[in-house]
Order: sequence, then structure tokens, then C-alpha cells
Amino acid sequence: MSSLSGFRASRSRLGILALLTGAFIWGFAFSAQKKGMEHMGPCGFNAVRSFIGVLALIPCIALLDRLGGRRPGLWGSACDKGSRLRLLVGGAMCGLALGSASLMQQVGIQYSSVGKAGFLTALYIILVPIMAQVLGRRTPPAVWGAAVMGLVGSGMLCNLSWGSFSLQRGDGWLLGCAFLFAVQILFVDHFVAVTDCFRLAALQFFFAGVLSLVVMPLTGEVLHLSQVRGALGALLFCGVLSSGVAYTLQCVGQKYVHPVVATLLMSLESVISVLGGWLVLGQTLTLREMGGCAVIFLAVLLAQLAPVRKP
Repeated sequence: MSSLSGFRASRSRLGILALLTGAFIWGFAFSAQKKGMEHMGPCGFNAVRSFIGVLALIPCIALLDRLGGRRPGLWGSACDKGSRLRLLVGGAMCGLALGSASLMQQVGIQYSSVGKAGFLTALYIILVPIMAQVLGRRTPPAVWGAAVMGLVGSGMLCNLSWGSFSLQRGDGWLLGCAFLFAVQILFVDHFVAVTDCFRLAALQFFFAGVLSLVVMPLTGEVLHLSQVRGALGALLFCGVLSSGVAYTLQCVGQKYVHPVVATLLMSLESVISVLGGWLVLGQTLTLREMGGCAVIFLAVLLAQLAPVRKP
């Protein structure tokens, strides 16, 4: 029994480390994404970075197949028709949710302040436990408290003025974005239990990229090779690290961590982003922002202390 408990604890630590590493990468990806958008539209940028993420994962998948004693192939351990269909459907559902959330966020940012956009996007912190509860996934009271704390900390970090807060044009896109990010987290939580998480991540990027290409002509956006050359550095950073590495680590981490705890760990992305701007770019950090960082850190610690275990 003690060896089984130790095995569960080690897997949980592996999941936490994977999610923290992903949040660290996402925290530094914002500046690269902003730089890339100087050369490309949102659909083109999201499409190219998603396909780069697929290409980055192909050698990793082949290597893992070799290490697992399998011949590298498209489906891996998914040998029968049912498991292949499950992998394909999982990749499509995760990819469409992720791609839609990213595009809706990009549209919403155009009509909203940065602080409000950050806060509305962060609503997925509280939406995940609510949706998980509806789906029959019990969330301990301490984790509920941690989720509320994480949301308050996000509001402080975004310098949101609570007294003047009101929903305006474009904010519906950001609310839809938060909902779809929550859906993507729950989709990943479901499908990583029954599929190869590396192939699931690759298919997720593929379908997110296809969605961006389909939406592109509807927005009047045109993609040129010169745009890709101009944004190449940002595309490689976001494609290889933010998509290929960080979102794959999300799939690995959620295999062993409760989805609400995973959500709080991933919310550290905003803290790392602010601290990175302070350390690297010399940006000033207000007392309120420092308080927001502290509240989010405390929320993550509270979630870790709660007796919650991945089934």
C-alpha cells in the first residue's frame, strides 16, 4: 500500500512540474506573440504557430515510440479502430476549443482594456470547477476557495477597477474565450486518460491550425510569405515552445492532476509574465500587482494542501 501511495505521489509531482514548466513558458510567450502580431494577422499567426507545434512534436513522438519498443507510426499504441477514433475525436475537440478560444481572445482584446481583457480571460479559473461539478467531478471546498482566491488575485494583477467595472462591446468575445479555455481544459482532462497525450497534443495543434485557416478568408485576412519571414522568430518561439512544449506539458500534467488544481497552476502564467517584465524589461510593479501575485501564489499553495487526487 505504501509503495502505491508513493507511486501516486511521484506521478502527482510529475504533473505539477509539467504544468509549472508550461506556465513558465506561457508567461514569457506574450512578448513574442505581441512582436509577431506586428507582421501578421491573428488567424495567420495562430495557424502557422499551430502547424510549427505539430512539426516540433513529430520527432519527439518517433523517439518515444522507439524507446517504448514500438515502430514509429501515425497511431502508436492505438491499434484498434475504437482507440484510433477516440484519439482523433479527442484531438479535434481539444483543438477546436483551443483554436476558437485563441481567436475570440484576439478579437475581444481589440475592444477592451488590457486589464479587463486579462481578468475576463482568467474567468476560466472559476468556470472549470463549476463545469466539473456539473459533470459530476467533485471539487473539495478548499479547492473551491483556492479558485475564488485565484480569480481575486487575477483581478488585482490586471489592475482592474472594481467600482467602474462594466461589460461593453467586445467583452462577450472575452467571456466566450474564457468559457472555451475552460472547455479545452476539461476536454484534455477527459481524453488524456484514454489516449497517447503526445499524439493528442499534436492533433490538437493540427485542428487549431486548420480552424484558423478556415476562418481567415471570412475576416478578409491574407497570409503572405513575407509576413512569415518578418515574424519568424516569434513564430518559432510560440510554435516550438508555447505550443509544442507548453501545451504538450499541459496534456502530460493533466494526466495526473485534478483539472481545477491544474487550472490554478496554469494561472501562474500571468504572475510569471508580470514578474518577467519586472526582471527583464525593468517595468515597475505596483503594490496592488505585487498583492495580486501573492494572492495567486497562496491560492496555488492552498490547492496543493487540499486532499484531492486524480482518479
